[in-house]
Amino acid sequence: MTEKPERVAVSDEAAALLRSLTAQHGPLMFHQSGGCCDGSAPMCYPRGMFVTGPSDVLLGSVDVGLDEPIEVFMSESQFAYWKHTHLTIDVVDGRGAGFSVEGPTGKRFLIRSRLLTDEESSTLNPA
Repeated sequence: MTEKPERVAVSDEAAALLRSLTAQHGPLMFHQSGGCCDGSAPMCYPRGMFVTGPSDVLLGSVDVGLDEPIEVFMSESQFAYWKHTHLTIDVVDGRGAGFSVEGPTGKRFLIRSRLLTDEESSTLNPA
């Protein structure tokens, strides 16, 4: 039996930072930004601080070794462009803009992307 493909993953470095941030802020969530201020940075918030609505798509969740996985959302209009893409949340040195909780750490989350394989795409994007 093969594993079900996922739309989103997290690097080991990002998972370590997320565990630390969860200890400080409690359960977290991501919203993949499509705004002007920080490009398309994944914005990390304490769960409930960013209110998702009917025009947001749950891409999936990432398991970083905590009690609960961290959900990752994106606006429906942005998802129309990214639906054929696998996203990996990673972290690099630097300070991003906005209200993402990693800001004071000297690190910033970013997205690494690749096209879904034909098999992944047919499973995740059924005709």
